[in-house]
Order: sequence, then structure tokens, then C-alpha cells
Amino acid sequence: MTLSNCKILITGGTGSFGNAFCQIALQHNPAEIRVFSRGELLQVEMSRKFDDSRLKFIIGDVRDRPRLTESARGVDIIVHAAALKHVPVGEDNPSEAVKTNVVGSMNVVWAATRNQVGKVIGISSDKGVAPYNLYGATKMVMEKLFLQAGFSCVRYGNVAGSRGSVIPLFMKQRETGKLTITHPDMTRFWITLDAGVQFVINSLDRMEGGEIFVPKIPSMRITDLAEAIAPDADWEITGIRAGEKLHEVLISEDEARDTRAWVDHYLISRRWGTNVPTDFSYSSDNNTDWLTVEQLRNMIK
Repeated sequence: MTLSNCKILITGGTGSFGNAFCQIALQHNPAEIRVFSRGELLQVEMSRKFDDSRLKFIIGDVRDRPRLTESARGVDIIVHAAALKHVPVGEDNPSEAVKTNVVGSMNVVWAATRNQVGKVIGISSDKGVAPYNLYGATKMVMEKLFLQAGFSCVRYGNVAGSRGSVIPLFMKQRETGKLTITHPDMTRFWITLDAGVQFVINSLDRMEGGEIFVPKIPSMRITDLAEAIAPDADWEITGIRAGEKLHEVLISEDEARDTRAWVDHYLISRRWGTNVPTDFSYSSDNNTDWLTVEQLRNMIK
């Protein structure tokens, strides 16, 4: 296993992904996990939660190249999860999103290169494919930066249980008896937090550098999610928000020429060539795998 006896740096390490990553990664006997983030309180809470001497907490911002470079000294693996992720926040604060998501990613590349880190993987998003919003555009740039440097990326969809998920909002609104739904036809890719973490770990094992790994995951309808969480609630249709898409795409038709299908994932890399149709695309509305209301209900218990 890649993580055994390794020193790992995870940026944005106190987020939902970072917490889940540390919990699962610690089971693979790493020598050390450096949790790099800006939040002092979140680090204190996380250190108490895990109480594991292999976790080393570092206050820092990916915008700060010297601090990041110093923190990456001697590590074997970097997992880059730090980002401003909320689409409306990016639309309203574009310069801040660029500083964290683009300049921060450039700094990760710099720190990893200067410290000769063996494996570097970035967490991307379906919103980075043919991006319509600024958050997606920053993720597209992050992918380009990482691939050009010989690093790899993982690209997947909405994460059930993450802080940015619509689930907490729907659960809170359930108490009022009314859920706000942007558009009744909206679809999204869906993956659990643990499954996302495990896919990243599996991709670290598989990576050679210069690839984008895309898991084969199910789609869900936003209305089915609403039904799973609050079957008796009324719906208020509010309209699609600024920068939001009706459907998300994990692999565009233009990427098909570089896409190879495996049992549980797709691999985008010019080095491997293609084994999918030339008109192939992987969109949340053309997916062949769909979650039912009952399946969604079981996932969010």
C-alpha cells in the first residue's frame, strides 16, 4: 500500500475530506500525516478527535508559498484538497477564489517540485469540465497545472456528507416543512465521503503522473434527494443560482479521445489512448447508474 510508512501532507486537512482522509489513511500505517490548514480551532478540535501522535498540525495558507514549501519538506505524498468550494462564494469573490484555488495550486506545485515529492494528487471536481462558474474554472486550471508538472488529479461529483453538500440544508429546512429546490430537473453525480477518500488512495497506488482519475459513480435527481430527506415537505422552486448548471459532466466529449475505461473508473491521459466511443461523454443526466430514493435514504442515515 502506497501510504505505509510514508509521510503525507494534506492541504485543507481540517475539512470534511481531510477528516475522512486522515481516519482512513491512519489505518494504512503512515509514518506521519501533516494536516495543513488555516483554522486554529478546527485543528484543535481535530487533534482532540483523533488523539494520534502521527498527526502533525500545521497552521498555514496555500497562498503562502514559503510556509507551504517548508511544510512539504521531507514528505513522500501531497494530497491537495484546499479550495474555496462554494459556487456562489466564488461568483461573489472571484479574486479570493483565484488566490486560493489557482495561486494556491501553483504554490503546491512549487513546494512539491522544490522538495522532490514523489506523489502529488489534486482533488478536482465535475464543475471543472467545460466550466460555467468561477469555481469550476479554477479547478480546470488546477488540473492543467498539476498535469503539466507530472502530477495527477482525481475528479468526482457531489460528496454526500461534506460541509458543502445540500443535505444539511435540506435537513434543516425539513423542520419548516418546505425545501428550496433550484430546478426540479437538476441532476448530480453522487459519492460518499468514504468512497471519495478510498478512490483517492487507490489512485495514489495507480498513478504514474499526468493522469486524471474519474470514478464510475451514480447520478441522482435533486427531487429524489428531497423525497429521501423530507417526503412530506413542500417544495419552493427558486431557480438556478448564478454559475450553476442543470447537469454536471465528469468527462466531456472532447476528452473522449484520451479516455480509457476500466472496471471501476475512467482514466484520462494522452499516454494511454482511448477505448471509449469518440462521441462518449459522462454526464449526470446520461449516466446509466441512478440512485433511487431508498438508496439515497440509506446513504444519508
